[in-house]
Amino acid sequence: MDHIRTLASDEFEGRAPGSAGEEKTVAFMQQEFQKLGLKPGNPDGTFVQNVPMDGIISIPSTTFDFGGSSLTPQVLNDYVAVSRHTTDQVNVKDSDVVFVGYGVVAPEYGWDDFKGVDVRGKTVVMLINDPPVRDPNDPSKLDPKMFKGKAMTYYGRWTYKYEEASEKGAAACLIVHETGPAGYPYAVVSGSWGRENFALSSKDGNAGRVAVEGWLTLDFAKRLFAAAGQDFDALKASAVSKDFHPVAFKAKASFSITNKVRHLASRNVVALLEGADPARRGEFVVYTAHWDHLGRNPHLKGDQIYNGAHDNASGSAALIEIAGEFSALPEDRRPKRSIVFLSVTGEEQGLLGAEYYSMHPLYPLTKTLADINMDGMQSSGPSRDMEIVGYGNSTLDDVATDLLKAEGRVVVPDVQPEKGSFYRSDHFEFAKVGVPALYMAGGIDIIGKPEGYGREKREEYVANDYHKVTDVIKPWWDLRGAAQDADLLFQVGLNVANATAWPEWKPGCEFKDRRDAMMARR
Repeated sequence: MDHIRTLASDEFEGRAPGSAGEEKTVAFMQQEFQKLGLKPGNPDGTFVQNVPMDGIISIPSTTFDFGGSSLTPQVLNDYVAVSRHTTDQVNVKDSDVVFVGYGVVAPEYGWDDFKGVDVRGKTVVMLINDPPVRDPNDPSKLDPKMFKGKAMTYYGRWTYKYEEASEKGAAACLIVHETGPAGYPYAVVSGSWGRENFALSSKDGNAGRVAVEGWLTLDFAKRLFAAAGQDFDALKASAVSKDFHPVAFKAKASFSITNKVRHLASRNVVALLEGADPARRGEFVVYTAHWDHLGRNPHLKGDQIYNGAHDNASGSAALIEIAGEFSALPEDRRPKRSIVFLSVTGEEQGLLGAEYYSMHPLYPLTKTLADINMDGMQSSGPSRDMEIVGYGNSTLDDVATDLLKAEGRVVVPDVQPEKGSFYRSDHFEFAKVGVPALYMAGGIDIIGKPEGYGREKREEYVANDYHKVTDVIKPWWDLRGAAQDADLLFQVGLNVANATAWPEWKPGCEFKDRRDAMMARR
């Protein structure tokens, strides 16, 4: 609680990258690691890894023309749009508008929403999440053979959709927001995107990305479709089929985005506990938790600070406590392999700090056994269960299951797999490059509380506090559950660091081939 209280204080100003809050946060994390006697985690002898970023404030203006009539959506109320291009002005003039369903190209499912249609220079409109294909044997359920059924795949994430639009050469990509399929309300989008956004710096100024990235509210999307002579609900229904073909609208879209760009060096904070076995000291287990949140919004009336107490001051606090557990081990119990404690920046902006580490690892990925990630710790009290997000992906799940069983607790697979949480935190950047990753969430079966209490508190947080200024320490918080779960994650890492066998992705997991290819090149 002391760590959370410090990190989530107004003094830290919401911990935005490139702010005074970053300076305080990086200094605090480094100070805590030093107190524990940990070594600098960067081989250059420091506790930081510089992460070059561009901070971009986009002011958009948008018009849809229908040849005699037009629609001009209101920023924030109807849509948000940004450009990651690091230029002062981005203009898209009179681009054709094309509805491309879910914007998915998935050969393994025989799915292609583009069907060879050339969308270069056009504005593509997409739906969020995966195509919800019904099970032919039970139409009340989703087909488990298509896009993992109820569980979201990476094809359903907004990051994938902009990546696909960029690959296809589109000028703009607009995603229709719906709370259920997105996994969060539109207020989360407008609160995050309607302010300074960040991207990793690139030599081409991010020219390879689609010029305009945006979201439409569901209400405005329906107005747009109707003005173009289309029925939104009918087109949405038609998109849930392999036979779907893109639909060209009788409409032109024009965007004018003024960017205010600044270049900054944000930082990951890195500490190291060297392994006790000289033969295995050059192999690593990584713990990650992002230190950043959304900073301050001076345009808000009243409270302007996104304190991020749960997200992710709590995970950062757990990272420090787990580091403390390792540091306190007597010499004869020190882990054989080395442990890396990685406090990453820019998670809220698209997992940027973790992505940068995966592209520029301080320790070889071929020598990295696993990443164990923390993003929001249990605040409702100790639980009888613990959720594994992305359950069934790797043998790390088995390690955690056995340890929980020894404590009289049980593993619960994803409670809401449709939200795609496995693709929404820093461990995913490790998974993308092949490193087995474990991401566990607090349980919902809370000891000493009525049935449903844990789920109720989780749903309250998503509805009322997630990415809002109200994410602060609550009077009812009981961090015994956070301590319980942090100790479990400590044990998982210690087990992996001492085990003979390395963690592996399980057959059928989308990341297994990447790990196999990486290890074959070792």
